[in-house]
Amino acid sequence: MSVLMSAIQAATDPAPDPTTYGQKAGRAIALGAGAGGGAAGAGAGIGMLFGKVVEAVARQPEMRNEIASTQWLGFALTEACFFYGLVGGFIAFYL
Repeated sequence: MSVLMSAIQAATDPAPDPTTYGQKAGRAIALGAGAGGGAAGAGAGIGMLFGKVVEAVARQPEMRNEIASTQWLGFALTEACFFYGLVGGFIAFYL
């Protein structure tokens, strides 16, 4: 219920100071760009990684366990890139 009241209060408040609004908008854009760029890169990397794993297992099924261990290492490193982008976005948001 308090969320609804907060939304109503925000809608009925007078227009904010344009300077403050511009700063908040710039921060939101920085956060979105950092997180969005990281997510796009991680999504492309993870998709490529798992596609190549499927190809590798199809070519050499007996190497499945070794390929899977390398796959999870690559997944973790690719996912770390997203978190670096997210942290960069948060840093830009709060500076």
